[in-house]
Amino acid sequence: MSLKARDKPETLDHANRAHAILSASSSKQWLNCPPSARLQEQFPNESSVYAEEGTFMHEVCEYKVRHGYLHDRMEKPQSEKFDTEEVEQVTDVYAEFVISVIEDLKRSGCEPLVLVEEKLDYSNIAPGGFGTGDMVILGKTEDGKGIAHIIDFKGGKGVFVDANHNTQMMLYALGALNAYGYIWDIQLIRMSIVQPRLDNISTCEMTADELIAWGESIRETAKMAFEGKGEQKAGDWCRFCRAKPVCKACKEEALSLCREEFLDLD
Repeated sequence: MSLKARDKPETLDHANRAHAILSASSSKQWLNCPPSARLQEQFPNESSVYAEEGTFMHEVCEYKVRHGYLHDRMEKPQSEKFDTEEVEQVTDVYAEFVISVIEDLKRSGCEPLVLVEEKLDYSNIAPGGFGTGDMVILGKTEDGKGIAHIIDFKGGKGVFVDANHNTQMMLYALGALNAYGYIWDIQLIRMSIVQPRLDNISTCEMTADELIAWGESIRETAKMAFEGKGEQKAGDWCRFCRAKPVCKACKEEALSLCREEFLDLD
């Protein structure tokens, strides 16, 4: 199968992407606190300057891979607010990493299939679950094993994101396996996070069987989350939860901290 990209319009539209209730990006949250997936529905998903910058950087990343390497004809994203030298540098890091992965596969004698901004459906595990993978590269190793390499760009610098057993990446990989596993006889999964602002490029590798076993292990939790059932639980996954203002678990945790600080008070 030859190197190619999925058909794509000449203009990019990341801002208007649909989001699943059980999105991959919020998976750490709903896997640890299943009711949060439905509780958030009553609150608007408001944007921020950081989200807008992240959207623009993703568009630039896509452009650099598609236009610069795959030679797709498309318009370069424009933004007076976010088009800076730093953005150019960090998106270059991502594009160079992606290209190096493709070239490594080609050197092993494989013509990989390159899928940019690919919709990945993992609803066979999490009801209604789907997400968009920044980059999915399918190929063969030197010993002939089918491999899927999932790559995700992170433009933030506030939270370090590790690829090691990252649930967002593993759900993306399940989607890729679900769609292309039989065609490519995928036996090996690689998942990479590229986070240039924190000098972070990390990769996790597992077998397809290990990934499938993990998917089966979260099936019941995903079902509970979709139905709004289960126990509320507070933790570091609450950081971006829109339901925090009405969350009983967060309230109880805050009260517990207050009791520890003010033991001498009635």
